[in-house]
Amino acid sequence: MIDLKTLYELGIPRLPELTGPAMKAANKAVSNGAKPAAVKALVSTLAHSESPTEEPMGELKQLFMPLAKLLAKARAGRTFYTERETPAPWKSWAKGDVEDAAFQQMANACRLPIAVGGALMPDAHTGYGLPIGGVLAVRNAVIPYAVGVDIACRMRITILDLPYEKLETESDRFAEALEAETRFGVGAEFSKGERRDHPVMHRDWSITPPTKQQYGRAAAQLGTSGAGNHFVEFGKLSVAQDIDEPTLKLKAGVYIALLSHSGSRGAGSAVADYYSEVARSLHPELPDELRHLAWLDLDTKEGKEYWIAMQLMGDYASANHELIHEHVLKHLGVGSLGFVENHHNFAWKETYNGEELIVHRKGATPAGEGVLGIIPGSMGTPGYIVRGKGNEASFRSCSHGAGRAMSRKAAFKTLKHEDMEAILKSRGIRLLSGSIDESPEVYKDIGNVIASQGDLIDTLAEFAPKIVKMAPEEGSRPRWVKKKEAKAAEKAAKAALEAGKADKKTADVTAEKVAEKAPDPAAETASDTEPEVVYEVVGIHFHVVNDCNDECKG
Repeated sequence: MIDLKTLYELGIPRLPELTGPAMKAANKAVSNGAKPAAVKALVSTLAHSESPTEEPMGELKQLFMPLAKLLAKARAGRTFYTERETPAPWKSWAKGDVEDAAFQQMANACRLPIAVGGALMPDAHTGYGLPIGGVLAVRNAVIPYAVGVDIACRMRITILDLPYEKLETESDRFAEALEAETRFGVGAEFSKGERRDHPVMHRDWSITPPTKQQYGRAAAQLGTSGAGNHFVEFGKLSVAQDIDEPTLKLKAGVYIALLSHSGSRGAGSAVADYYSEVARSLHPELPDELRHLAWLDLDTKEGKEYWIAMQLMGDYASANHELIHEHVLKHLGVGSLGFVENHHNFAWKETYNGEELIVHRKGATPAGEGVLGIIPGSMGTPGYIVRGKGNEASFRSCSHGAGRAMSRKAAFKTLKHEDMEAILKSRGIRLLSGSIDESPEVYKDIGNVIASQGDLIDTLAEFAPKIVKMAPEEGSRPRWVKKKEAKAAEKAAKAALEAGKADKKTADVTAEKVAEKAPDPAAETASDTEPEVVYEVVGIHFHVVNDCNDECKG
């Protein structure tokens, strides 16, 4: 029998209107006596053909012509990959501390027929498809992997209506608020009695298959943060000159501020995974180096679906930050003087030279003229409130952080907790929880990153971390496994349970042992290339791991 997985491998797009007829035709042909190898070859030919109805089908024509017509209809009006004579232009703000692979990925993205132009930010490093820190403008299409896995990952900073001295004299009070009102880590959620609520959860989540499926998970994770470089922290906000912006007004001085970084959690990851697979299945013609840049035309059903789902994930990610800040401030019993919020890992409709383009910012921050944003450093270095200059050469973008200089794998191998703690202590920073792979040493110099984009932004204020909370290392260091190995682990554990050879605890161990035999798919580079589809073993369940910067897991 030819199953769904085989059809996908043969190139049949992941669309219900195609997979059903393809499976029916293929298995009918085999049951009628056709050799499976010949049937698979024909399915592959039709799936990859630009004119499937014109392909020779021999005696199988009667069975397969309906499928060929459906494939032709599905391909009608779509843009397909053809090599450009000259790549779309792009400009780099990245310096010599960025891997060659990131530059190559940016150049590859500009080979797409839909590409108009691009930019590479100073915090860039290698990703899948588009590099993290990459900006890509295209015509009438959206690229799920150019948006990123952690859709709409963002920063939010709230300025507290409280004298700064309180942070120094009552630090335990602020630490307790973070401990009580935040949840971190892969799969982290609130128990039913503690769950947050927000209008975003009362929207229609049945608008797309993945959002409908993820509603329960999203409800449980509402108001939480993931792992990786997600954080919530209190710090010292230094404002050298009065800020008099439409969205933020502060007198020069020193303030207590609450800064957070996280995204759309498991729901966003599921949306990204679903539509990335759809996009790749619709573009079997893409060469290997471009397959993660497969796109969805915005005039198609799938493109419209993804756009709607992406917007919902953006609102959900914003709700997470809103709730974190609301509950932390409520715990403290203090008010707010204002806030700034911006997101990355998203696609925007923007106009350049009179033409509407789709601008993808994967690990890059919007920096339109007068637009406020936040660029954090690390748990041990400053971040900045910035104002965009609207530089069109960067497609009105700037960096979204410092950028990694050391991979997570290298950090676990070479760095020591006592050294990280000594660095933080010397800078007057209290770490409530965090992992060695987020040590200040793993990031580039934020000062250099900010200085290299003076034509993109102005800095308005500096934020120095003082009390930091991130996912603890225990339970947060992922056992990276590919989908195949994850499913093997799950199958082994369930089999042990069903056979009565293991209780729940033993089955968990069985799953972990099988999974740990899998090779680490994360590249040993300076950037921790984002995994294509990776899972972390959690008992006999497997949670998709999100990515943003390197990339945020949640």
